[in-house]
Amino acid sequence: MAAAVEDNEIRPAMVAVIQTFSYSLLFNPHIHALVARGVWTAAGQWLPVPYIDPHAAELLFRHKVFKILKKHDLISDERIKLLMSWKNTGFSVDNSVTVYPSDQQGLERLARYLLRSPVSLQRLHFLPETQQVIYQANKGHDQDATEIIDPMDFVARVLMQVPEPNKHSIHYFGIYSNRVKQKPNKDSSSPDASPNEESPAISNSNLRRRWADLIRRVYQTDPLLCPNCGSLMRIISFITQQKVIHKILDHLKKRATATRGPPTSEPQQGSLPLSP
Repeated sequence: MAAAVEDNEIRPAMVAVIQTFSYSLLFNPHIHALVARGVWTAAGQWLPVPYIDPHAAELLFRHKVFKILKKHDLISDERIKLLMSWKNTGFSVDNSVTVYPSDQQGLERLARYLLRSPVSLQRLHFLPETQQVIYQANKGHDQDATEIIDPMDFVARVLMQVPEPNKHSIHYFGIYSNRVKQKPNKDSSSPDASPNEESPAISNSNLRRRWADLIRRVYQTDPLLCPNCGSLMRIISFITQQKVIHKILDHLKKRATATRGPPTSEPQQGSLPLSP
């Protein structure tokens, strides 16, 4: 996207997710990305890019990968020249999926696809008789892709998808990067604003709203809505100690037990009325 505009100070907007699995859980590293169809200038002006040539993007991506490998001494110039002479580049770029700004549900579905788990429990079955795992073919693939896998081989395929410690699979670039987010606003009206001062941290209330919103999106229910009266509940604290949790639950059970009702004003049969 940045190569489509002749400006060294432009900022793209991209969220890239590294995926390492194929539909059969084999190791297949590739990148899915949400990319804005345009860029921002340093002055904040939006410049749309009407068309991106996928073949040109494929060649540019190959050039960037070879440059990184050469920088870390993982490939030689002779090997690069040999790979460049191949008829097929060995890379592929697909930008056929387009989500318009008004399609919020489509954007959410696409983001869920990018962040999906390598293993689909709906496709996973275990045969206790033969001690084998059946991993069914994904939708859109031939049914012949259904595999019968040894349990240990299946575990090995899953372990290959576990990233190394401190290795992030989601990367933000351009206007979405943390460096840009933390950059102070030059037009701030505060006279005490320092050019090196970072933006304030997100408040705890905003984080709680995001937490509740995520649960609402996944489970289609509001965790902060009271099931009895329907009013909005407020989070007081998060309790993780097991003893405290059991103590609270036992107290609630005791309160829920039936108790003797209050005395009535009318005397019961067989009893004497109280004298004034």
